[in-house]
Amino acid sequence: MPNEMILQKQKQAAEILQEKNIDMWMTYVRETGNIKDPMMDMIVGTGATWSSAFIITKDGDTTAIIGSLEEANMKTVGTFKNIVPYLKSIKEDLIAAIKKHDPNKIAINFSRNSTLADGLTHGLFLELSDYLKDTPYAERLVSSEEIVAAVRGRKSPAELELMKTAIVETLKIFDEVTEFIEVGKTEKEVAEFVRGLVKERGFGFAWDEEHCPAVFTGPDTAGAHSGPTDKAIQKGHVINMDFGINYKGYCSDLQRTWYVLRDGETEAPNEVQRGFQVIVDSIQMAKDAIKPGKLGWEIDAVARNFIVEKGYEEYPHGLGHQVGRKAHDGGALLGPRWERYGNAPYIPLEVGNVFTIEPRLTIEGFGIATIEEKIVVTENGCEWLSPIQTKIILLKG
Repeated sequence: MPNEMILQKQKQAAEILQEKNIDMWMTYVRETGNIKDPMMDMIVGTGATWSSAFIITKDGDTTAIIGSLEEANMKTVGTFKNIVPYLKSIKEDLIAAIKKHDPNKIAINFSRNSTLADGLTHGLFLELSDYLKDTPYAERLVSSEEIVAAVRGRKSPAELELMKTAIVETLKIFDEVTEFIEVGKTEKEVAEFVRGLVKERGFGFAWDEEHCPAVFTGPDTAGAHSGPTDKAIQKGHVINMDFGINYKGYCSDLQRTWYVLRDGETEAPNEVQRGFQVIVDSIQMAKDAIKPGKLGWEIDAVARNFIVEKGYEEYPHGLGHQVGRKAHDGGALLGPRWERYGNAPYIPLEVGNVFTIEPRLTIEGFGIATIEEKIVVTENGCEWLSPIQTKIILLKG
């Protein structure tokens, strides 16, 4: 990630701290080569070995308190204005840096709701609490999840350009998959073809390679987050693929659906076309409902209720998640009010958030119909980030 983009995100973080009335944001880490806080790449740009504190304040001041052996590297990286190296213990320098700003609220990297804001291990939390126990600051610690959600969620123009490129390259691979698929090939063979293209072109995978892409053919497929199997493509199968790349640190995440024509067919059967069209319509309805300030569960309900009203079972997951440096990013979720999603469906949508919209339904006897599209929230609604699929892709059997 270019240093300039890190500096932009730090500036954005300071503005968000002012907006949230939080004086200081501290990311406290150690041995990031073993346990890496999810925000290190976005706001620091390097790792740390000893206990280290990376501090951003609402007035835009930035301080890195690091082990002395890492001072030269930190200066080379150039992302923090103040670099404070220590030798024997971080305690004194840490307390001095906090006292300098005398914050009423210190956001630190723990969260009950977001893995992206929960990089502080329990052991490090105990260490930090011990250092601050004789100061007033021990009682001023709050979760950084609001800050992290906003910093990761509000995409800058530069971030959006990288994501758009990732989408373009992903759609090129989908087109090549359309040419590759044929009766008799297995889910694993399709996945290996895709992985070969990703590696040949120097991209990364948007999530774990063992199920990126996820490929599903016909009825009775494995679960949505399962890897491809030896199941072979047959005539009359609905096929779908869930796939994304990592391009220069930013991810795509899209799904497309195909139908393999049976002998004598020139188009998909009515029940396949109907199920696919319900998915298309539900995605458009959800897009039309998205506006800044809306809650994620409200958008999910639009698509979910429509699909159920059309006689299909509700999909067993959220309608859509944010995408950015991770395939699952940000704070807010377009999801139902289920306990497993915590507070994510209740977080208001913000301008610059990038979401997937990905409902699914089962077409009995044929397979799963699903499409996954991406939108970015704008001042007045939202916009597509890519050309959308409106018709099922037909393949000759």
